[in-house]
Amino acid sequence: METNREDRVKELLRQTLPPVDAGAEPARDLWPQMLERLGTRPAAAPWFDWALLAGLVALAALFPASIPVFLYYL
Repeated sequence: METNREDRVKELLRQTLPPVDAGAEPARDLWPQMLERLGTRPAAAPWFDWALLAGLVALAALFPASIPVFLYYL
């Protein structure tokens, strides 16, 4: 029974996924794009990130006992 399920899954995977060519190479060289991305500065944090941080600080100020909980999830 178990091998029947395994055979069924294998057959479904063969039908769904195309075969992978072991010697396949990318259509183009991706390294220049990677160097370009590494050279650019990251974008500034969006406004809602700052709003979430302000809310976290406000909660910590109002409920100091919650600080260990916040630190636990870091």
